[in-house]
Amino acid sequence: MSELFNLICYQPIYNLLIFLYNTIPGNNLGVAIIFLTIIIKLLLNPFSSQAIKSQKALQDLQPKIEEIKVKYKDQKEKMGQAMMKLYKQEKINPFSSCLPLLIQFPFLIAVFYIFKDGFNAVDKELLYSFISSPEKINSFFLGINLSNPNILLAVLSGIAQFWQTRMMMRKPPPVEVAKLKEAKDESMTAMMNKQMLYFMPILTVFIGTTLPAGLALYWFVLTLFMIIQQYFFFKTPFIKTQEAIKQ
Repeated sequence: MSELFNLICYQPIYNLLIFLYNTIPGNNLGVAIIFLTIIIKLLLNPFSSQAIKSQKALQDLQPKIEEIKVKYKDQKEKMGQAMMKLYKQEKINPFSSCLPLLIQFPFLIAVFYIFKDGFNAVDKELLYSFISSPEKINSFFLGINLSNPNILLAVLSGIAQFWQTRMMMRKPPPVEVAKLKEAKDESMTAMMNKQMLYFMPILTVFIGTTLPAGLALYWFVLTLFMIIQQYFFFKTPFIKTQEAIKQ
């Protein structure tokens, strides 16, 4: 682990977790992880908000994009030129949602490293001088040992991931459906969306069943906040997205 990564991401998050564990009445690791998740989410909220705004802008532009695909379905070069012209006219960068996500990635990696070995001992060398080291970490939360893998939390994380991913897939306007069926690229795009819809939750469950449950709890809480955030950005309840992948 590089010294810069340790200094900027890993050590501060590790100390914050221990501080929360020491501060919260009852020294509950699960509650400490939940509060840690909330704090990290609030700190990174400007970046996640920007990413969601960019994704929403691209989705709002999707009907025009699909019209271009239909119009130039056999002329790839003209299709690309028309796409770039459209992005320029609408002042949208198709890659603008990537940078905010990349900025958040190191923090996710730091949390992964903190949780991956469980909480059987505190690394005192990583603690700041003003953070006291608990004699022992009580890793049980609601009867679950957060230092060991837990299938229930892993499945809950996978379900939340499925929900959050599916919320991003909105049904195209009825007027456009007939046109979209004419585009060869649409079937490929739909297929890739479906693959991601199921691949990510399956991957989440797999990781959750092989690593300590503390990581699954963090991911579950974080995904719930992302679901809430997306709901208010898109103003589209999950129940209205049930048909999003049936096209």
